[in-house]
Amino acid sequence: MKDLSILRDQLDAIDKEMVELYQQRLEVCKGVARYKIANQKMVLDREREEQKIQSVTAFAENEFNEKAIRELFEQIMSVSRKLQYGMLAEEGRVLRLPFEAVESLKAEDTRVVFQGAPGSYSQEALEAFFGKDTDCFSVDTFRQAMCALEEGSADYAILPIENSTAGIVSEIYDLLVEFEHYIVGEQKVKIEHCLLGVPGARIEDIDTVFSHPQSLMQSDSFLRQHPAWKQVSLLNNAFAARKVKEEGVKNQAAIAGKRAGEIYGLEVLQQGVNQAENNCTRFIVVTNRKIFYEKAEKVSLCFEIPHESGSLYHILSHFIYNNLNMTKIESRPIPERSFEYRFFIDFDGSLKDSGVKNALRGLREETTNMKILGNY
Repeated sequence: MKDLSILRDQLDAIDKEMVELYQQRLEVCKGVARYKIANQKMVLDREREEQKIQSVTAFAENEFNEKAIRELFEQIMSVSRKLQYGMLAEEGRVLRLPFEAVESLKAEDTRVVFQGAPGSYSQEALEAFFGKDTDCFSVDTFRQAMCALEEGSADYAILPIENSTAGIVSEIYDLLVEFEHYIVGEQKVKIEHCLLGVPGARIEDIDTVFSHPQSLMQSDSFLRQHPAWKQVSLLNNAFAARKVKEEGVKNQAAIAGKRAGEIYGLEVLQQGVNQAENNCTRFIVVTNRKIFYEKAEKVSLCFEIPHESGSLYHILSHFIYNNLNMTKIESRPIPERSFEYRFFIDFDGSLKDSGVKNALRGLREETTNMKILGNY
């Protein structure tokens, strides 16, 4: 058995040769890039890359080596593509994005739609972002809010996309794919649920509680103390408060915000029934125009990729290579394709940044159905 120091010396010598050869390869790749630029060819050539993989893995001596060589050359070619994308940018072939930077999202005649009813957390988010005097109206469903943007009856919509304890609002992700609308802002709202009843009601009187499904889930610890209560899901917490007010019976209660109780004349039977003290919901501001605030710092997008090993790994490398900080990744099923998924990603940056444009160029070539959801 050879001494470890001798083996390491051998590895050092081999690695030195590999680095020298790899740098030679990169120089040849630059020539390939120049040819593609001159002849208006796409950087990614899947057929050529697969042929290359097949030819180099044919030299493998065993199954393990074959897999290792495939992975190595997939990474080598991935870096080659990134080199070519960078050269495209240097040659002035900058990715042109159909988004316009604006100095402000607010105007005197701005009209905003929110889902729910007066007193909802969505209305709180709207007023925090646009101001309390903003012209606004409410609809019953998220889809109706998106349709209001599509038909032009609203300039913006406020939609909840994520709760710190309950997770994402999956319907919003699906609607962002379906509609040609774009995220231009976000607003976080602290969530403190209260048990609300009609004046004179006591907790001992309650046998039915209404609320949004997520709010019921967030209040699970409290509700487990009252196992006999019937839990009824509604589309919005403010709807629940309004229903309790309209029916006016002491055995019914709503889980909603304190402000909803004030609007509908209900009493707080117990405050802070949600178990997480730091619970908050992130709302997004959506419009049907391709605009972004010029000081935007976050980009959201979605895409589909081939349903094969390593696809996501190679796509995410574009963020690493361009020094972009990815802050979130989610997946949603693609309805028409069983057990295949669409990915949603948030990362730090602006559509004006060269690194962001370079990453988007690579993503656009190497994914399918990529959509920029917004910069905000």
